[in-house]
Amino acid sequence: ATIEAASKMNLPQFVRTLVVPHSIPKTKPKACNYGLAHARGEYLVIYDAEDIPDPMQLKKAYLGFGKADKNVICLQARLNYYNPHQNLLTRFFTAEYSLWFDITLPGLVSINTALPLGGTSNHFKTKSLRSVEGWDPFNVTEDADLGVRLFKKGYKTAMIDSVTLEEANSKVGNWFRQRSRWIKGYMQTYLVHTRGGGSSNKSQARHSLIFQLVIGGKIAFILINPILWFATFSYFALYAYVGPAIEALYPAIVFYMAIFSLVFGNFLFLYYYMVGLAKKGQWNLIKFVFLVPIYWLMISVSGFIALYQLIFKPHYWEKTVHGLHLPKKEEIVADAVIEVEREAGIFFPKTIIEKLRYQLSKKYFVGAAFVLSAGIGSFFNFLYNAYLGRVLNLSDFALISLISGLYSFVLLI
Repeated sequence: ATIEAASKMNLPQFVRTLVVPHSIPKTKPKACNYGLAHARGEYLVIYDAEDIPDPMQLKKAYLGFGKADKNVICLQARLNYYNPHQNLLTRFFTAEYSLWFDITLPGLVSINTALPLGGTSNHFKTKSLRSVEGWDPFNVTEDADLGVRLFKKGYKTAMIDSVTLEEANSKVGNWFRQRSRWIKGYMQTYLVHTRGGGSSNKSQARHSLIFQLVIGGKIAFILINPILWFATFSYFALYAYVGPAIEALYPAIVFYMAIFSLVFGNFLFLYYYMVGLAKKGQWNLIKFVFLVPIYWLMISVSGFIALYQLIFKPHYWEKTVHGLHLPKKEEIVADAVIEVEREAGIFFPKTIIEKLRYQLSKKYFVGAAFVLSAGIGSFFNFLYNAYLGRVLNLSDFALISLISGLYSFVLLI
């Protein structure tokens, strides 16, 4: 389908369409290496099909290479999304990208360390990219791996003040496939670049520590986080059963450190999300940051999926479906017909108008029914909790509330 769509496009003469021959593994970096082998220009850039780059980005990259040091062979543009308001998931995704590309990566650039690249809008010097043998075709997060390899080879990566907008994944199942692949690639990158052991050089040891924190620490937190959450909930909800065992296992100093991390660590993390959104001027998304712990739990689920695939399907590339932000064809037709009728005074048969208006009004009817049912459900939930609060002690009530909350969350997923 992709080849057919490309063949129907009216492309300029200087654009060539390359079809990658059948080979294993079937990954994006394998296709990128095939493109690198056919590249003719001095510079090279990677874009995804759904991207909307800054129209001046290529010019900015060219001027950036001219002003940067000779060992700067890669320029990374900032990434963000053009559909942040589609649903709650896209809002979380946008907040995460604003933190990563506007706070974290510029911070790594400022200390001249390895920069895990984004999957798109990477501008390279073609000759230098060939000297490091391009991308690892077996790594499913090839961009992060390449950024680390460039640093190890003595090259530098910088960022340019240009933004490429992508499509934020808006479907939970699709998001899990994409995120588990990313995390699996980070695991591969970590294993590949730590298999040789640490360096005795003080400068390299410092960068190795940063790599451990940025890549290794990220993976560790993703996998450990739900375990710690479960232990915390169990301590309070099931104290009579597991409380003494947990207290015996951890000394008091560990509890104080955990409370400090729980309160101040999470506060700072949420605050950094808000700073990233503020830098992008996305003020209307800041209030959703308070729900980000739900997103963290989803990332942890993706992490365990990634760990499973790393063992059993290490090079399997889970494809991401795009175009989910686009309206359905029926909605486009209905909106277009009514707009023409309103502006041009063209009247369509009554049966068509009624059918189209029903299609449009059906959305609002479903929304109103949802709000009403949610209100009724909340009222009965209040009565249920009020009854339990009278007949149960605090420990049993907390346990039932915990189980009920987890069950509701599972239904949402």
